[in-house]
Amino acid sequence: MTLVQLEYIVAVDTYRSFVGAAEKCFVTQPTLSMQVQKLEEMLNVKLFDRSKQPIVPTEIGAQIIQQARLVLQESQKIRELISNQQQDVTGELRVGIIPTVAPYLLPRVIAAMMEKYPDLKLLIWEYTTEDIIHHLKTGVLDCGILATPLADNAIEELPLYYENFVTYISKNSKLYKKKAIDAEDLEDENIWLLNEGHCMRSQVLNICRSTKHSRLQGLTYNTGSVETLIRMVDMNNGATLLPELALEELSHKQMSKVRYFKSPEPVREISLITHKNFIKKRMLNALKEEILNIIPKSMKQKKKKDVVGL
Repeated sequence: MTLVQLEYIVAVDTYRSFVGAAEKCFVTQPTLSMQVQKLEEMLNVKLFDRSKQPIVPTEIGAQIIQQARLVLQESQKIRELISNQQQDVTGELRVGIIPTVAPYLLPRVIAAMMEKYPDLKLLIWEYTTEDIIHHLKTGVLDCGILATPLADNAIEELPLYYENFVTYISKNSKLYKKKAIDAEDLEDENIWLLNEGHCMRSQVLNICRSTKHSRLQGLTYNTGSVETLIRMVDMNNGATLLPELALEELSHKQMSKVRYFKSPEPVREISLITHKNFIKKRMLNALKEEILNIIPKSMKQKKKKDVVGL
């Protein structure tokens, strides 16, 4: 039994395809299949049910693959020990981030990381919260940046900052003349929302306390873009809720439509999350440091703020 064989069966389980696993492992499909077959012969068990598409592990195969993931994680600690001894931030860090955080946080963080750690390879994907958690548990990602708390015992959360929700209101709204608003003020307002699957949608609904706000004048519009929500208010009236860091992208004219909530202001807690068996601590700490370097001081505390649940 070799670590390479364990990597191959984990890859097949992750991508549910011998072809896909081979691509991710940078080997030919026959090479990967042969090594998996050799492992099955040595163990005298079938690890995968090849009659199904996509391929699924057998009952005993699922147990062996789970143990293989643990073995691979433990083996990777050897490289991490060497890196810690050399005080280097090198290697590959695979990061998942939710779309409502990525455009406002990543550009400056990536630039700083690349300049400061030239031997670090960052691989970044935008995913929903559900996908990030799944990919952490299957080993596809090393860490995630998303809204918390998650209440998942397999996930460790490292809070970074607390970002205010603000309202973005059409000039034709009766709320436009208000300097600050309460959540109750939104009860009769038509609210533009992100589509299903985005955690910010759930948080906005929790603030508004009613799913009726998912519709506007008989129209249901599904979008995953905060920028689209802004355009909808600009062109079609109504209102939406924005994360505070998005305000940096607004023009002076658009800023006149922004209203903050009265205290305690609703906020979202943004955290770095990892699987509980995560080992790339030095890389994670470097990422955390660069994020905190660009976050305003006011966002690093949650005093007099109300963290909105997911």
